Amino acid sequence: METESEPYVRLATLRQLHDVVGELNTARSLADTLQTVADGIVKGLGYELACVNLVQPDGDLVVAAFAGNAAAEALITGRVGARASWERRLSMGETWGELRYIPHTEGWILLDDDVPQWYTEGPDPRFEDEWHPQDRLYAPMYAPGGGRELLGVISVDRPRGGRRPGPWGREALQMYASQAAIAISNARLRANMQRALVRLEREQQALRASEESFRQAFEYAPSGMAIAEMGGDQHGRLLRTNDALCRLLGRSASAIRRHSFSDLVHPEDIGTLLRTSAEGGRAELRLARRDNSYVWVSLRNSVVADTTDGPRFLLTHVEDIEERKRNELQLAHRASHDSLTGLPNSAELRARLSARLCERPNAISVRETAAQTVDKAYGGYDDGGYGGGVVPYGQGPGYGGYDATGGAGYAPVPAAGYGGGYGGAVEGYEPYESYEPYDSYGNPVERAYQGDGFDPSSAPAPLDHHVHTVAPGPDPDDGSKGLAVLFCDLDGFKSINDRFGHNTGDAVLIEVARRLNTGVRDGDTVARLGGDEFVVLADGLGATDAADLAVRLRNAIIPPIRVDGRAVRVGASFGIGWASCGMTVEEVLKSADQRMYIEKRSRSKVQRRAG
Repeated sequence: METESEPYVRLATLRQLHDVVGELNTARSLADTLQTVADGIVKGLGYELACVNLVQPDGDLVVAAFAGNAAAEALITGRVGARASWERRLSMGETWGELRYIPHTEGWILLDDDVPQWYTEGPDPRFEDEWHPQDRLYAPMYAPGGGRELLGVISVDRPRGGRRPGPWGREALQMYASQAAIAISNARLRANMQRALVRLEREQQALRASEESFRQAFEYAPSGMAIAEMGGDQHGRLLRTNDALCRLLGRSASAIRRHSFSDLVHPEDIGTLLRTSAEGGRAELRLARRDNSYVWVSLRNSVVADTTDGPRFLLTHVEDIEERKRNELQLAHRASHDSLTGLPNSAELRARLSARLCERPNAISVRETAAQTVDKAYGGYDDGGYGGGVVPYGQGPGYGGYDATGGAGYAPVPAAGYGGGYGGAVEGYEPYESYEPYDSYGNPVERAYQGDGFDPSSAPAPLDHHVHTVAPGPDPDDGSKGLAVLFCDLDGFKSINDRFGHNTGDAVLIEVARRLNTGVRDGDTVARLGGDEFVVLADGLGATDAADLAVRLRNAIIPPIRVDGRAVRVGASFGIGWASCGMTVEEVLKSADQRMYIEKRSRSKVQRRAG
């Protein structure tokens, strides 16, 4: 009869089991829990040796804790047994509930496998239920929850009394293994939580350090920095600015936060700002200072979002490029302006004039071409029209060699109503209205005179976004206006240069440039071609207006010019040409130049010197 089956033995064992299970739940770490499991078996369950084998992430089992023999603990703790070897052991021997008992009669084949093991030498058993030194008893530990996940295996040896455990001892070991599995799972969970907390704390520390680094980089950056909202009703509103941006704009941080960049940008640069993409966008534009002046800056954008898909913000780097822009403007001004007088030079004049011209004739010129074709078919115009074509230079009355229609005489003059129409209607000639309608570019739309030899398809295609430049007519009452080109050549300037030197000559040129600039309207162009030649571009003038302007400018130049205590005088000759689409820049300038020479030759030398 088993002594442990007696009630008082069972009660004592229960008390010991309760005590050791309580100790399992007070262990502070996974290592402490594993050692407490091993110690509890020796202390509370009556075995002399206990070993805890823990499953590793790779599946093999390592000796994690040992109790009952210091020598054995030093020898096998930390050693690893293959999972396959353990699976073999747990499939052998006798099944005692969840326990696995392998008697020495079967276990001899396990003496040479790779599972760490310890044997205590002793005599062979004399009784049937006596414990043999090579008997093995294992208690598998499964993760709580019923998933049958193996956490480890408890192995025990040498039960006190030298007998195999009876039903009560087996039940106690199995219960203890179950509680040990729970304690190990909890210890692992606590360890994972502690590691997670440590990792989270480190991440928070790193985040705080990163935020501090960003704050310092933002606040103390030598160039301007700003953070603006993205999306929502407050899109673009400035949330935060650094000291450098406040100093650059001469505004306080609280004042800037009431605005967005669109509120501060120069009106001419709004389009540039809107075209700048948020992510990686770059733009060069002007921002308003507190004193209403503007400063050139370079904006560079990047998007900042938090890791939780929270609000997105726009981080903008603002760099002061005022000096660079000033230098660029100075270089551009030097390239496009005369170094002596400060006026636009020849290249700039040609560029401005070219911007107003296109290669195709304007609408009226196309109509004129059609009318001239009809003239060939019907025998010509009457005296009220163009009289058969273009008038050569200097022929016909008018301003400075204009032809009879007041045109340049160099190219067909596009003006309606010359001489009462495009030719008075001769007998057999259909009035011009029958060739309409034309569109705004002079292209026949649907119907046109088909018997005159004029092919409407040969007319150039209209140019989008271009207003054709048209010369005005000679009749001051028709209200037509054009782009006048006044070519000015100084009279008597060479003698001043030869007599008084180039310094005096330069002073005269500077003063003449000033007087010309003073005598024109805002928006007109006064340019120096070189030497003593100047050109004035004045838009929106009729023929009479241009002639009056030439007279006013000549009168402004005539008064004496004082240089180094002496008074010198120069005169000026003006030729008036008209810019018209279908002409080249050189043709326009040549036309005005030739008219200037015609005007110069028409006056005596004394008159020229007198202005």
